Amino acid sequence: MGSLSAEHIEASGADTPQPRHGRFGWLAFLGAGLSVAACYAKLIWALAVSTAGLAAFEVNPHLQAVVMWAFALVAVIGLAQDRKRHGQANPLVAGIVGLVIIVSTLYTFYDVRILVLGYICLIVAAFLNQNILLKGLYHTVQQQAQELRELNSTLEQRVQDQVTEIEQLAKLRRFLAPEVTELITGQDKEFLLDSHRRFIAALFCDLRGFTEFSERIEPEEVINVLQTYHERLGRLVAEHAGTISHRAGDGLMVVFNDPIPCDEPMRKAIALAIDMRETFSDLVPTWQKLDYQLGFGVGIASGYATLGVIGDEGRYDYTANGNVVNLASRLCDEAENGQILISQKAYVEVEGHVEVEPIEDLYVKGVNRPVKAFNVVRLLDSSISTAQQG
Repeated sequence: MGSLSAEHIEASGADTPQPRHGRFGWLAFLGAGLSVAACYAKLIWALAVSTAGLAAFEVNPHLQAVVMWAFALVAVIGLAQDRKRHGQANPLVAGIVGLVIIVSTLYTFYDVRILVLGYICLIVAAFLNQNILLKGLYHTVQQQAQELRELNSTLEQRVQDQVTEIEQLAKLRRFLAPEVTELITGQDKEFLLDSHRRFIAALFCDLRGFTEFSERIEPEEVINVLQTYHERLGRLVAEHAGTISHRAGDGLMVVFNDPIPCDEPMRKAIALAIDMRETFSDLVPTWQKLDYQLGFGVGIASGYATLGVIGDEGRYDYTANGNVVNLASRLCDEAENGQILISQKAYVEVEGHVEVEPIEDLYVKGVNRPVKAFNVVRLLDSSISTAQQG
């Protein structure tokens, strides 16, 4: 949530020297040191003989020369490898000069002063190479430290933003099915922004007599009623894997088969409506004691609709539009207390699975011809129980 990962550090230091762990020019130092040791092998052995009593022996001068320049070559190879990492040519050039001087002195004109000059060049090259590597490492550490400071400077705000987001998601999960919440908050949520057409079941419900109730009851009591009402119904919607598309006062719109596809969305919508009606009936006794005269009605229709996200940066709503939505809303307006009105087309989809009673044809706003509708009494089979959770 604000930590600096190893991948982030590696990426941030891509343009700076990246010495490997434990390799700070050691090969150049090793080669130069062994070459010097070979050069003064006789002196070193003489000291060992005098202190430890070892037997003296003669060193072949030609073999000694080969060993000297061979180790000097190892030092140059180490400088060449390090140049690939730090990109600086000066250490390698100095090392090559030292190697050339050493080899030339051993096989052409031997002069101890020139030989010493060659080793000075080789050792200086090793120190210069190490200095460049350490500077690169220091630069990398400084850059990473700066990135850490920048991350820490915004850490508190980012933590607060994520806490806020978690709280919002917790509230969202109370009213949406878990699958819907995961779609909305997941990595593939962008598809929701695109408008699309799909067959759905649309359910509208609201309270009968709410306008008169809100005019004569204190606002605080109205809010308490709405909070209880939406909390209870919201839980049912989540249990039945529906999607709350719209809330307005006492009104609620629920969609089935989008964004989560489901089989028989109309039957699921009816099962939810029956549970809603029973839940409302449980609330009525308490409300009647407080002289809250409220009823509950539902309208359901099925058909094709256009769905997608509308709004601006401050607020987005996932909603559906089309004749099926308008018809469900009109049926809800016509429903009396306790009625669940479904359209004729919707009834054809669930015929044989629900018990209904016909009602008189309805004349609703926006529809030129009479609308045939049915009132749902109960479910006839147990394949979809009122306790079903999607």
